[in-house]
Parts: sequence; C-alpha cells; structure tokens
Amino acid sequence: MADLISDGKTRVAWVTSIANINAPTVAELNAGADYTQRITPDGLKVEPNTASVDTGSLASTFDTSTVGRIGFENEITFKRGDTGPDDAPFTTLKYGVSGYLVIRRSVAYTTAWTIGQKAEVYPITCGEPKHIPPAANEVAKFASPMMVTSQPATSATVA
Repeated sequence: MADLISDGKTRVAWVTSIANINAPTVAELNAGADYTQRITPDGLKVEPNTASVDTGSLASTFDTSTVGRIGFENEITFKRGDTGPDDAPFTTLKYGVSGYLVIRRSVAYTTAWTIGQKAEVYPITCGEPKHIPPAANEVAKFASPMMVTSQPATSATVA
C-alpha cells in the first residue's frame, strides 16, 4: 500500500466567471489567475462543517442525530510579493470582491487543466485581508477570509 503525497499536487485558481460550477471549462480555468505559488505550504484552509440535527424524542433513552446543513470556513494565507504580478492576490482579493476559488488536488501542479479532471469550485466573496504579523526569517504574509456565498461544487468535473 502506498501513500499519496500531497507536495506539489495541488492547484488553486481565482476565476472571475464560471457558467456552470459543476463543469467549469478548461478555457474558464485558464482565464483565471493561478495563485498556487503565492500560497504558503500550510495556507490553504477549506474546512467543511456539518451541523448535527437532534432526532431524539421524549421517549428516547439514547441521544441520536443525523446530518444537517453544511457550511465552509475558508481562508487562504498568501505570501506578499514585491512586484505587481507577485502581489496580485493582495491587490485583487479585497473586501467584497466576488469570484470562484477553484482547487484541484492529487494531480501534479505542473499538469495543465484537462477535461475530466476533478476540482472543487467555491462561489466566494472575500472578507477584509488580514496582515500576518512579521516574524524573523519569514516572508511577509496576509490571509484572505473567503465566505462561500452559495452551494459549492466539491466534486466538479472539468469540461
């Protein structure tokens, strides 16, 4: 049994327009901004939360529940850049900016978007960017909180 190593096998894009989030096209994804190389190694935080619904009754002698609503808490930590293109996430992902966060996992980062690949597509509105306090021997960083504005496609297929 071999383990899947994640190093170098994630791609993250910021896309301003997608017609069908369940089937984003290669052209739409290529038109987006590839921010993968600006994200810190531990900076991709996309965390689903599933609410618990109590299904017990007055007659119950055991606590039971079922799954309820799903929500996401998304935040990405980016490295700041000293030139325009390298600082694009900071200059683009401002408070109130909307678009789509697209994540492809378990495929080499250098592999181009290809029809049939699986991806996650999150409709997003950005929150206020947070400056990360400076520290010795670290790059300058900021975090972009991202609110999911409608149901995402967590298993989209690239068309």
